[in-house]
Amino acid sequence: MADCVFCKIIKGELPSYKVYEDDLIMAFLDINPINKGHTLVVPKEHYKSTLETPDDLVKHLAVITNKISRAVLKATGARACNIGINNGAESGQIIFHTHWHIMPRFAGDGYELWKGKDTTYGEGEIESVAKKIADNI
Repeated sequence: MADCVFCKIIKGELPSYKVYEDDLIMAFLDINPINKGHTLVVPKEHYKSTLETPDDLVKHLAVITNKISRAVLKATGARACNIGINNGAESGQIIFHTHWHIMPRFAGDGYELWKGKDTTYGEGEIESVAKKIADNI
């Protein structure tokens, strides 16, 4: 996609701080990190989101993200990380090219996971929702 920032990074048209590359994937530091070492893992081929990415490529993304996560922890001294995937604008996706975030985390870094809102299922609703999901797999 011509105007996609990640496609431009992959093609070398925009600078990046690359940490990994193979035939299918590239990983580079996020320029607006949660913490230092925040890394983005992206397929070289453009897909709008993980949901549109072929399963074999998603599997490769998972393996490589796991490998890079260990390296991020070692390099930053972090003892934990979040791996984030946003699919669609409502989830917070800003750049519409499949990408996975590896965010090193430190005790007291000031970031918190989202807090669940007080959502309860009505009578029989949880069974209905579970069935709808199962029926669509």
